[in-house]
Amino acid sequence: MKTFWENPYVETAAYYSVVILCMIVFLTIFEIVTKYKNWEEIQKGNVAVAMATGGKIFGLANIFRYSIEQHDSLFQMIGWGLFGFILLLISYFIFEFLTPKFKIDDEIEKDNRAVGFIAMVISVGMSYVIGARIG
Repeated sequence: MKTFWENPYVETAAYYSVVILCMIVFLTIFEIVTKYKNWEEIQKGNVAVAMATGGKIFGLANIFRYSIEQHDSLFQMIGWGLFGFILLLISYFIFEFLTPKFKIDDEIEKDNRAVGFIAMVISVGMSYVIGARIG
């Protein structure tokens, strides 16, 4: 049975499955944190929400990429992925704090694409910074 779990196809499928589950949980937390409903807004064609959500998805996937590269165990990968998610979430709150003249969530919900784009770039950019130190 040990050789079964060491098969690269099985390992890849296991990591993939766990990352998908983690991303669903983390995106649900992002959904709770934001004032708008991501998927309802995307269904309506809100490009700002799509960019911000896409940035979060890319950011999370990138953090997990680094975590998978640096760790041999599934549990270590999950732990560092969780830590990276928390830092990414903090980045979102810092972005909100640094823009006192307007509310990020309100602007994104109004389809302000400039704010949606910046939110996307922050998520993607910070995922590289976070990932660089996962180890």
